[in-house]
Amino acid sequence: MTGPVKVVVCGAMGRMGQKVIQAVWNRGDLALVGAVERPDHPLLGCQAIPLASVDLPLTSRLTAGDVYIDFTSAQASLIYLDQAQALGLGAVIGTTGFSAGQEARLRQAGEKIPVLWAPNMSIGVNVMYKIAAEMARMLGPGYDLEIVEAHHRLKKDAPSGTARKLCQALARARGLEESKARITGREGQVGERPPGEIGVLAVRGGDIIGDHTVHFCGPGERLELTHRATSRDTFAEGAARCAAWLAGRSPGFYSIDDTLGLA
Repeated sequence: MTGPVKVVVCGAMGRMGQKVIQAVWNRGDLALVGAVERPDHPLLGCQAIPLASVDLPLTSRLTAGDVYIDFTSAQASLIYLDQAQALGLGAVIGTTGFSAGQEARLRQAGEKIPVLWAPNMSIGVNVMYKIAAEMARMLGPGYDLEIVEAHHRLKKDAPSGTARKLCQALARARGLEESKARITGREGQVGERPPGEIGVLAVRGGDIIGDHTVHFCGPGERLELTHRATSRDTFAEGAARCAAWLAGRSPGFYSIDDTLGLA
């Protein structure tokens, strides 16, 4: 592909949308060509996005480009995905909270356009998935597995998409069925912890950007593997990197592992 990759940003006025716009500006191989917001957004219809140096109309639909980046909601993401298929845009999706059926729609879209979906766009978190799985294999079933995640009070889904993917990685490493191994709460006389259980516990409060810790609890010792996000910039920069990588790819369903050579 010659020239910069043309990028459209969805949820342009949100916390992540504004960070993504900045990340696109910061890369010489990307160019912002469209900004999209929900149809009822109070700023929709303004002449330009009210951000410095951006001279683009804020619309409710995707516009022509090469790739779009989406950090919105599960319902909105599927609307934008339908628009993207009609336009032939590649999709970089960082939205979480999809149901199993909605995730299937993402995969189906990969038959027509290149789709890269990651519940966490941080490079560090995606390396963490690999390390956590290897630790689970090396330590063996004698070490119990627990995941604790913490996010800001405005986050709508729980457990986080990152925690769920960590749980999937740990379950595969132990040869377990993730949906049966995962437990998201304990209360009352629950009895002794059964073998093969993976606890996934969610903390919500304040302005925590995102913390994830995997506890490997064994006899006489405990190991902890932690990732802490200190800025949303890391997610935005990861998404911009994915957009640059995805442009011009064949239709398919991709992950950040593909961009890092970890697949």
